Amino acid sequence: MTQPSYRIERATRSSTIGLAVLGLGLIGLLLLPLTGDRATMRLIVEIAYFLALAQMWNLLAGYAGLLSVGQHAFIGFGGYMLFALVAHAGFSPIYSLPIAGLLSGLISIPVAILMFRLSGPYFAIGTWVVAEVFKLAFFEVPALGGGSGMSLPLQAVRDIAPSAQGRELIIYISALAIAVASVVAVYALLRSRYGLALTAIRDSERASASVGVDTFRLKLGVFVAVAAFTGMIGALIFLQKLRISPVAAFDVMEWSAAIIFIVVIGGIGRIEGPFVGIAIFFLLRETTSDFGAWYLILLGLLAIAIMLFARQGIWGLIADRYRINVFPVERQVHLDDHRQRQASSTSLTPTSEKH
Repeated sequence: MTQPSYRIERATRSSTIGLAVLGLGLIGLLLLPLTGDRATMRLIVEIAYFLALAQMWNLLAGYAGLLSVGQHAFIGFGGYMLFALVAHAGFSPIYSLPIAGLLSGLISIPVAILMFRLSGPYFAIGTWVVAEVFKLAFFEVPALGGGSGMSLPLQAVRDIAPSAQGRELIIYISALAIAVASVVAVYALLRSRYGLALTAIRDSERASASVGVDTFRLKLGVFVAVAAFTGMIGALIFLQKLRISPVAAFDVMEWSAAIIFIVVIGGIGRIEGPFVGIAIFFLLRETTSDFGAWYLILLGLLAIAIMLFARQGIWGLIADRYRINVFPVERQVHLDDHRQRQASSTSLTPTSEKH
């Protein structure tokens, strides 16, 4: 009797279709500058960096279990590092983007070592306190404009591109590249053995440690990597704005609260979640922002409703009901029916007898 044969699959029909649709959408976005619609390009840049920020926070909180509400610390720090590199070190603004991210990752190491002494709500509040400390520190740096902030030097703006249209095109392509890189990086990580370990930590840190997972080192690595990527995104944000100040750079409502809202309503712990959250967030913002405070009230009510009645988020409801996964990271074991049937037919074939 032959042993049963199994195969391991990840891709599904829905994931193949979904990735194809996303690929076509990306091609469409790359062709958008040909239309010359600069207002739409600016909106796409904003959507792109919010998507990247949401993917990073989702990795941190949804998979590593590190519920931070102070990610605006690294957004602001990355933005300030770009301005410092450009204004005082003479670096090119575009080349300063990855350097600002690297510096953000370096500053996050002592922050992580300090914050990892806390857990649960204390960790969340601690990260918020760190962001406020960063904000107060940059208030006291006259070389970077102090409390009033500073603008990017005119020569540095011209170094990006000679014309305003050229600058917007470069920033547009950079934003798309960062958004795609954030999704690809998270997807690749979660499909690796480190992603499996992260999922184990999220489900039970004590149980994962008991089977040999180095929880501290893995969480530290994720925290630092997310901080570095977040810092680079922050540098891009304020490169587009051409001006930075402590109040704008370290605004918890503008950055961390919006990111958390996007991930929670979309679906925390799922790569697809931020895509859905981004669509809902910008749809509500573009259609209801003229109503003033009612816009914020509506966002709050929606977030509360999702947390009460659909804790897995909107995409979680869709995925569980219709079995849809655009970015499958789970391993599915299937019995190889074809090989089993072939083996069975071979074993039942009559053999000739010797007389």
